Amino acid sequence: MARFKIYLEYDGTRYSGWQKQQNGKTIQGTLFNYALDIFNTNSLDLQGSGRTDSGVHALCQVAHLDVKTMLAPEIIKMKFNDKLPYDINILEVEKASPKFHARHDAVNRSYIYQISKRRDAFAKPYVWWIKDKLNFAQMEKASKLFIGMHDFISFADKDMEDKSTKVLIENVEIKDTGDRILIRICGSHFLWKMVRRIVGVLVEIGRGRLTEKDLLYFLNSFSTKPAECTAPPSGLFLEQILYKDDKWKNSLEPLIFHSQI
Repeated sequence: MARFKIYLEYDGTRYSGWQKQQNGKTIQGTLFNYALDIFNTNSLDLQGSGRTDSGVHALCQVAHLDVKTMLAPEIIKMKFNDKLPYDINILEVEKASPKFHARHDAVNRSYIYQISKRRDAFAKPYVWWIKDKLNFAQMEKASKLFIGMHDFISFADKDMEDKSTKVLIENVEIKDTGDRILIRICGSHFLWKMVRRIVGVLVEIGRGRLTEKDLLYFLNSFSTKPAECTAPPSGLFLEQILYKDDKWKNSLEPLIFHSQI
């Protein structure tokens, strides 16, 4: 049995998230089904670095594949991309140590969220269009309050797999590019819906409906208000998964896509 490290990108619009489901079309499930065909075996395992929600995209998800094969990594990549639908693409395949684990070995992750300040004929599946005028300066100032170790129980639907709701946020970067506001959040890991609720709260601060005082309360006491502010999945992209000795990308620029749907 060989282990491979797989880098992939996907448009999550047509999928019920990453994780394989019995009655839903998912990224992991789609990859797994094609792997059964490519390797002609039922004896394989495919694990991702983490889940993405329904409708959420990935610029670079990482997975590991365990399978008995003599195929070279570049051939595996080619065979997957020959079969996969247009909205899933394998970027790279590498041989990996048997001890490598896509999720357990990840040390940091980053997400980018795109807010559009105007109606866009092409980008609807990849942005959250907000008609209201947003106070960017207030959003940027408030975003820094998330940095550090906090209990994000108010920002997540806690499930059975989460042993703790404490998360270390290393950095939050927010940029106004003219037509768009980009938000990048880097952290040790993320809870279910956490990033979308962080974005939603920042938007409400930008609208003037919430304040920094409210945000500090959410970080120090349990509140259901962030759940009411959950941003839609369309604007959210898993950007990077970092392993030991990996470095963050520096540039934060608008992600331009033309929908193929």
